[in-house]
Amino acid sequence: MTQQWTLEDGEKLIRYARANIENYLTLGLRLDIPDDLINRFGIKGGAFVTLNKYSILPGNPLRGCIGIILPHYALIETIQNVSISAATEDPRFPKVKYEEMDKILVEISILSIPEKITVTDPLDYEKEVVIGRDGLIISKGHHRGLLLPQVPVEHDRNWTPIQFLEQTCQKAWLAPDAWKDIKNTTVERFTATIFEETEPRGLVRRKEIGE
Repeated sequence: MTQQWTLEDGEKLIRYARANIENYLTLGLRLDIPDDLINRFGIKGGAFVTLNKYSILPGNPLRGCIGIILPHYALIETIQNVSISAATEDPRFPKVKYEEMDKILVEISILSIPEKITVTDPLDYEKEVVIGRDGLIISKGHHRGLLLPQVPVEHDRNWTPIQFLEQTCQKAWLAPDAWKDIKNTTVERFTATIFEETEPRGLVRRKEIGE
C-alpha cells in the first residue's frame, strides 16, 4: 500500500530540505535530522529534489534536480542527501550559491516503487503510459534514464506517451526509438506525490500535475 503524505508532511520536508541546503552552502555541513522528522519519515522511500528559478512569468526554469529512485534509505535521509546533491552536483548546472536561494523554489517528489511495464507489442506502451500520472524509467545495458511525471506537461509541453518514451530514451543516452526493442529495453513506470514552494521560503502546496 502506498503511503499517503499530507500537506503538513510536505511542508516539513520542504522546510528541512531548504534549511539543509542553506546550511551546507554556508557551513559545508549537512543539517542534523530532528527526532520528529526521523519518527515521521523513517519509512524507506525514493525521492527527487528539484530546484527551480523563481519567476513571476509562467514556468520556472530548472536550476538542479537529483534523486534516488529506489527505497534504500529512510525518506528523510534520502531528502537530506539529494537536496544537497541537487544544489551542488547536477552536472548540467554550476553549483548553487547561497545568495541564489532567495530566488529558488524547492520542490520534492516522493516516488512510488517503480513497476515494469510488460507488453508483447511495443506500440502497446501508448496505452499503458498515462501522461500526468506516470513517471518513466528506461534501461538498456548500462544506460538508464528517468523523467518525473510532471516533465511531459511543464513549460507548455504537451507530450504524447510516445514522445515521453522517446524523451526518456534520450535522457538515458539511447536512440529515441530504443523503447521499441522490448527484448533488451526495460520500461518502468512510477507515480509521485509532489510538494513545492509557491515562492522562495513561502507557502508550500501539493503540486497537481498539469495545473
